[in-house]
Amino acid sequence: MRVSAILARLGFAALLLACASALGCGASSRELGSDTRASIGSRDEEALGIRRVLDAWHEAAARSDEVAYFELMTSDAVFLGTDATERWSRDAFRAYAHRPFSEGRGWHMRAARRDVVIGPGPIRVGAIAWFDEDLETVNLGPARGSGVLVRDELGWRIAQYNLAITVPNERFDAVRALLGPASAEAPSSSVGADADDAAAHEAAR
Repeated sequence: MRVSAILARLGFAALLLACASALGCGASSRELGSDTRASIGSRDEEALGIRRVLDAWHEAAARSDEVAYFELMTSDAVFLGTDATERWSRDAFRAYAHRPFSEGRGWHMRAARRDVVIGPGPIRVGAIAWFDEDLETVNLGPARGSGVLVRDELGWRIAQYNLAITVPNERFDAVRALLGPASAEAPSSSVGADADDAAAHEAAR
């Protein structure tokens, strides 16, 4: 066989290897800042993946990264804000958050403490986990978050997040007086009348 033919064959083989490598890398990459492995790890590894997802979620809000923030939530996720009217679907919350994020005014939260529990049984796609965390925030002061995550093929996603402001017991009476008389009317489950004043009070103004 002539040298030119051998070199041609070697060049074709190298091209095939390069293409396979590129396709493999592309299939395994996902810029969510979370555990994106297709395989399921041990319970400790999965718990670490959950912590990374929650950290990445808060970090995405701090840098006003709308895409990364909402990709870490399930399509049917619910965000519960600090006001009784603030029960947001993911899409409604994204519609609200679009303006502050686009203006670089994302909110800043960091977990000072976090507990994570993965549901009993084998960990598989569809498994659930829940958590609670104490938050340090820029505008809310001390706060608490809790919620639920669901495992999919690429990792964990947030299915519910409940943001609450904590009130010291010795200050409860004063805070209760500021809230006024209790209302018999059930709180709305909608986004709220004024989106500018709702849900993410912690957004930097």
